[in-house]
Amino acid sequence: MVEEGAQRLSRNPRVSSRLPDFPWDKLTSYAATARSHPDGVVDLSIGTPVDPTPQVVQRALADAADSPGYPVTIGRPETRQAALDWMARRLGVTGLGLDAVLPAIGSKELIGSLALHLGVGPGDLVVYPELAYPTYEVGAALAGARAVATDALTRLGPETPALVWVNSPSNPSGRVLPPEHLKKMVDWCRERGAILVSDECYVECTWEGRPFSVLHPSVSGGSSEGILAVHSLSKRSNLAGYRCAFVAGDPALVGELLAVRKNLGLMMPGPQQVAMAAALADDAHAADQHARYAARRAKLKEALLGAGFTIDHSEASLYLWASRGEDCWATVATLAEQGILVAPGAFYGRAGAQHVRVAFTATDERVDAAVARLSA
Repeated sequence: MVEEGAQRLSRNPRVSSRLPDFPWDKLTSYAATARSHPDGVVDLSIGTPVDPTPQVVQRALADAADSPGYPVTIGRPETRQAALDWMARRLGVTGLGLDAVLPAIGSKELIGSLALHLGVGPGDLVVYPELAYPTYEVGAALAGARAVATDALTRLGPETPALVWVNSPSNPSGRVLPPEHLKKMVDWCRERGAILVSDECYVECTWEGRPFSVLHPSVSGGSSEGILAVHSLSKRSNLAGYRCAFVAGDPALVGELLAVRKNLGLMMPGPQQVAMAAALADDAHAADQHARYAARRAKLKEALLGAGFTIDHSEASLYLWASRGEDCWATVATLAEQGILVAPGAFYGRAGAQHVRVAFTATDERVDAAVARLSA
C-alpha cells in the first residue's frame, strides 16, 4: 500500500512541492549548539507564550467542557459579539454586525488558507510585505497564485493583484504603519478591486505610539467594503494552545469564507469559543501580561544595545529587530555559542538579511540569563 501511494504521488505533482522549505528546520544545528551551553539554552527564536493562561479563561473553558454536540462554523453569537465589542472598545472599530466576524482555528491556519478560500488561483497575484511572516507566501503558493513581496504598490505598475496583505504591527520588525499609510492602501485596493487583508495579531502588543486597525473609520472611511482584519488571542491572552482567532470585515468576504469553511468542517470547538469570549471580555489580564512583556523587552533591549546591536523599529510586537551590520546567520551562530537562540532575519525575506528577530516571550529567569550572557 505504501508503494502504491508513492506511485500515485509520483504521477501527480505534490502540493508540498509548491511550498518553500519550512524555515525553522534550518535552525536545527544552531539550536543544538545553544542547548549545549552549561546553563542551558535561552530560546528567543519563537514568540511562544510561556506565562499561564489567565484564570478567567481557564474557568470558562472548564465550565464549557460538557460539549457533546457539533459546533457550527459560523461560531456562537456570544463569541462573535465579544469580538465586535473588543474591537469597538480597544480599537475604535464600530459599525460591524454579527455577519462581519468569523472565528477561526488559530490565525496561521486562517492566513494560510485565506487566498484559496477566497477564490485566488493560478494567474492571480498576491502581494505581501517585503519583511513578512512566511505564511502569506505559503498561502499564495497553496492557491497556485504568483506572489510578490513589496512595500510599494506603485511598483506593480498597471497590474492589479487579487489579494494584498498588510501587517501592522509587523512580524518580524515590530513596525507600526501610520493610519495615513493604511488609508492609502485601502483607497488603492478599492480603486482596483483588490482585496486588502490586514494581519493585526500584535495590535495590543504595542510599546511606542498607537497602531490602527484597517477597519478604523479614519482608515476605512467608515466602510468595511473589500477589507478584512485578522486577529489572534495567542499573544494577548496566552492562548496559543487554544487556537483562538477571528477574521472581521466586509460581510460579503466573511460570508464567502463561511460558505467554504463550513463545507470543509472548519469549526472552532465549542469550549474554545466560550473561552475566547471570556478572554476578549476581560482587559485586566491583558494589561498584566503587557506589563510582563514590557519589563522583559526593556531588559533585553538594553542588553542588546550594550552588546553593540542596533534596534530598528520594534515599537510593537513581541520581538526586537536587531542587527550588528553583518549577515544574519553569522549573528545567529555567535549568539548560539552564548546559548541564545534567535531567528535569522532571512526567514522573513531578503530585506532581513542583516537582522535577527529576538523574542522576549521567555520566562523572567531565562531573560535574565540572556542579559547576563550578552553583558559578559
